[in-house]
Amino acid sequence: MRVTSSAVTASERVRSTVVVVTWRGRDHIEACLDALAAQDHPHRTLVVDNASDDGTADLLAAHPTAPEVLRLSRNRGYAGGIAAALARVRTPYVAWLNDDAAPASGWLAALEAALDADRGAAAASSVLRTPDGRVQSVGVRLTSDGHGADAPEAADGVFGFCGGAALLRTAHLRSVGGVPAHFFCYYEDTDTSWRLRLAGHGIVAVPGASASHLHGATTLPGSTLFHRWNERNRLLTLLRCAPAPIAARELARFAAITLALPLRRAVPDAANFRVPLRLRVLAEAAVGLPAALRARRRIGRIASISRREVWRAWAGS
Repeated sequence: MRVTSSAVTASERVRSTVVVVTWRGRDHIEACLDALAAQDHPHRTLVVDNASDDGTADLLAAHPTAPEVLRLSRNRGYAGGIAAALARVRTPYVAWLNDDAAPASGWLAALEAALDADRGAAAASSVLRTPDGRVQSVGVRLTSDGHGADAPEAADGVFGFCGGAALLRTAHLRSVGGVPAHFFCYYEDTDTSWRLRLAGHGIVAVPGASASHLHGATTLPGSTLFHRWNERNRLLTLLRCAPAPIAARELARFAAITLALPLRRAVPDAANFRVPLRLRVLAEAAVGLPAALRARRRIGRIASISRREVWRAWAGS
């Protein structure tokens, strides 16, 4: 088939691959794909289907935009899905987008413009809004005890990008080790942002790039699985990226609280205060400790800014 010059020109304008990871997303991914089709900026869409068994595959095949689909043989979670897609990305920019997020029409153009304008930035974070328009997140902040939390505003900048809707420089992402696929889900954005910061790269919040986000359409916030992955991955992120005294302090604190809970008369009725769950988190962190320490050494070798300096600049922000 003969390729026309206009087709080549259009292809050359595509600088971003938008990766959408889904698992049993039949009820909401169509809105995401429709929103991507309405973007006023050319892009490539790559949907990673985590072995959905609810008819999602049929919906993707029938969607009028005919998105490219990478179907995995098992559910690897959000982190695993992004990691699997990264090997197929050839564009200079790669976007992470939740399947329950619907970006506004100028979303991608605003993110690309932000990275074009700031060559020192490796990632650009969107404004995520609830369906009724309230701001949910403009990025990730780093708390004084090492939690990655949603930042509701960006007056003083953001520590990291929120993985629900963000754009990264592909080469920079690969240079810091890609995505921690074994996290499954949660904290893959905080960990990646931390590694980018250690490597000397900036991260910007982009007020003009917004997306409506259902939040928790796949994994219910507050559930046992949510807290298991959230608490485990926070500890692993600290072991990989934080100053050693901070990582040791938070690991010891988590263990001490776990051991003290049976002695307390009043315990909050929340999954993350259940001793069996916390013991499982500690066991999984212990199993993952050797790999985390190996990753810590690799991260240290590519760092241009010390862990202590990054912590002092952003912890408690």
